Amino acid sequence: MTRVAPVAPAAPPARPAGTPPVSRPAGLRPRWLVGGVVAVLVALVAGVSLGPVTLPPGSVAAELLNLLPGVHLESGLSEREIAIVTELRLPRVVLGLLVGGLLALAGGCYQGVFRNPLADPYLLGVAAGAGLAVTAVIALGGAGTEGALTGLPLTIPLAAFVGSLGAVALTYLLGAAGGRSRSPAMLILAGVAVSAFLSAGQTYLLQRNADSIQAVYSWLLGRLATAGWHDVLLVLPYAVLTTVVVLLHGRELDVLSVGDDEASSLGLHPQRSRYLLIAAASLGTAAAVSATGLIGFVGIIVPHTVRLLAGSSYRVILPLSLLFGAAFLALTDVVARTAAAPAEIPIGVVTALLGGPFFVLVLRTARRVLT
Repeated sequence: MTRVAPVAPAAPPARPAGTPPVSRPAGLRPRWLVGGVVAVLVALVAGVSLGPVTLPPGSVAAELLNLLPGVHLESGLSEREIAIVTELRLPRVVLGLLVGGLLALAGGCYQGVFRNPLADPYLLGVAAGAGLAVTAVIALGGAGTEGALTGLPLTIPLAAFVGSLGAVALTYLLGAAGGRSRSPAMLILAGVAVSAFLSAGQTYLLQRNADSIQAVYSWLLGRLATAGWHDVLLVLPYAVLTTVVVLLHGRELDVLSVGDDEASSLGLHPQRSRYLLIAAASLGTAAAVSATGLIGFVGIIVPHTVRLLAGSSYRVILPLSLLFGAAFLALTDVVARTAAAPAEIPIGVVTALLGGPFFVLVLRTARRVLT
């Protein structure tokens, strides 16, 4: 009896040259979510512990736990040290967590909306638009450094929001000026042009109002100095609204990534979803800018790193960008406070030093996208 040789399974068809590799399955893995939460907690304890007066991290962690209802631990800190923790450092660290999370979340959202890995609030002109509007309020309203942040709780965020929406609208329209196609390269160039135009307007305002230069200049460099919980409470409602809207639309960003025609065939309204997400991301950017000034590159560094490590689905990128962006800016603030102690480096300078080389790396890896 003749034995029939087993038939070998057919090899999978070879992927054509130039075809992008198949992306990893979508879905937020629990280990990444836990890692993001741990990063936030580490940044919180480190930010509160380190400073001109270094406090034991274990004692700081115990004192932070005492803020929870029903928790009573012996931290070993004196009354003066407890006041430093709860009244001075904790509001600053929490503000850094909120602003870092908002900027990273907005960056990831813009990258999905514009289908461009280089898009972020800074490069698209959104931060410049908000900066021009807030500069106008400070200069024309006669507010000093404190008044620019705490004296006008409604005018500053509203002006920043209007300015950011105007900037992104100009970028979006200018990027399509050459036709209906909004290529990534055209959007980046449009963002650079809009930022330059708005910066020129900002310079003109400062020239006409020289007495406001010091207040505006310190704000433009970006910083997390805060006098209590006022700025945190000012940013918190905008942060909650932006986070809820953007995270609920992560699946729609995945659908938009395949193109408007395909998204429409799946029952999605691309323009409606795009405008809603742009408005939400601009709201978060405006709130962050109004509280801390211009802090660049967070919206590129964090979402792109998450994309490389955890996956390309926006249901993964958005929540992880929120967590790791919060931890990133809080830890960056620690560097800004301690690297040149007792002097303090503006946090915008530190993020620019980190973001410049990272942007070059992203530009090299995104070369195919920009062609």
